[in-house]
Amino acid sequence: MRISVNGGECYAYTGFHRLDPAQPTIAFVHGAANDHSVWALQSRYFAHHGFNVLAVDLPAHGRSAGEAFATVEAIADWIPALLDAAGVAQAALVGHSLGSLAVLACAARHPERVASVALIGPAAPMLVSDELLAAARDDELLAYEMIVGWSISAARQLGGNTVPGMWMTGSALRLMERTRPGVLHSDLTACQSYGNGLVDAAAVRCPVLAVVGGRDQMTPVKGARALLDTLAGVRVVTLQGAGHAMMAEQPDAVLDALRTFLQASPRRQMHRALPR
Repeated sequence: MRISVNGGECYAYTGFHRLDPAQPTIAFVHGAANDHSVWALQSRYFAHHGFNVLAVDLPAHGRSAGEAFATVEAIADWIPALLDAAGVAQAALVGHSLGSLAVLACAARHPERVASVALIGPAAPMLVSDELLAAARDDELLAYEMIVGWSISAARQLGGNTVPGMWMTGSALRLMERTRPGVLHSDLTACQSYGNGLVDAAAVRCPVLAVVGGRDQMTPVKGARALLDTLAGVRVVTLQGAGHAMMAEQPDAVLDALRTFLQASPRRQMHRALPR
């Protein structure tokens, strides 16, 4: 679906269904230099099992127009505008990496719009190495190769895709190569500069799920510990053996964690549509 958000054209995958005001809504927010397609299995499942889905391409990513946001807070404030444009009063938010920071900040800044949050591959602070930032600025292909190498666990580098015939590393690299110039550097700078993660985490009052990869080198479990300790009542699922690209490495396990969490979360408010 193409939708105008704050005057800019945005693409959101909906499972090819019209949004039903009687159903709860889930908004999926991708990470740096990615797009809605990283949620292929999870978004399609929920779209066909009683939920509205908005798997969004952030501005300047995928099929969406506009400029990339410079800060996590800007993305967090854009999410309610997306919900407004879709006619949704409240939604569950699911975010990966940069997207996990955005949905965390959104839950803290706009609590009335957020029913629950799921953080996939989170960390706060989400530190980015100087070498990666420099590569993102000066040699994007090198930066993409660095990210892919660090995001996919060693056991999956040469195979192991759950879809026969698909090359996990090659697919991840090709997705990033489609990113517009400068977007990766903007995304990584937003991650690096977000210093309010623990403050925002302490302010979150809705149900929270965190899914972490046991072999994640981009946002290691130890880097998420302070965040997890700050979130009140967080449910933590650790995917043993998974790297940062866990939706690709262990798609069924990510889906199972989301199903258990979202189907158990309070649903009575998630379905409310905005008055028209």
